[in-house]
Amino acid sequence: MQVFVIRHTKVNISSSVCYGQTDVDLAETFWEEAKELHKKVNHEFDAVYSSPLNRCQELAKTFTKEIIFDERLKEFNFGDWEMKFWNKIPSEQIRPWYADFVQTQTPNGESMEEMFLRVSDFMNELRTKEHDRILIVTHGGVIRLIWCYLLQIPLQNTFKIPVNYGEIFQFKLGENKVEDFILRK
Repeated sequence: MQVFVIRHTKVNISSSVCYGQTDVDLAETFWEEAKELHKKVNHEFDAVYSSPLNRCQELAKTFTKEIIFDERLKEFNFGDWEMKFWNKIPSEQIRPWYADFVQTQTPNGESMEEMFLRVSDFMNELRTKEHDRILIVTHGGVIRLIWCYLLQIPLQNTFKIPVNYGEIFQFKLGENKVEDFILRK
């Protein structure tokens, strides 16, 4: 199955704010960015999967009206840190997470390992589908974890994987393996 994964377009919020699963507005450049993405990706998909968060929904809707929304495709749940400035999160809370974000949950949120389990569950289920060509519209964190899943990258290296807004990744997903990768900027 050919899988196209797109990170949502730019958002209208400072990168210094922790927004994870909070619905935030898209940047004013949304339609121009969406138009550029459509030039790079053929619209013929057997299925379009999307995170239910608005910033992904809006982009997915430009490809089709028949979208399969999946909670497992949501961004990292930062819990009590949502919508706080990173530099305003108390150091006694953030230090343990920085030291081991794989195992350490954010307050009332999740750990990277928990997020990886839900993304892996999605990918394992996807392998059982009989699609030829699909599109997934999701978030940077989810895309990084898809790469960890596909390439067996240790979760400690998750944040070393660059994923830009509106970036397209393509791979061929087999029943038990990945056959090839393509990155489109």
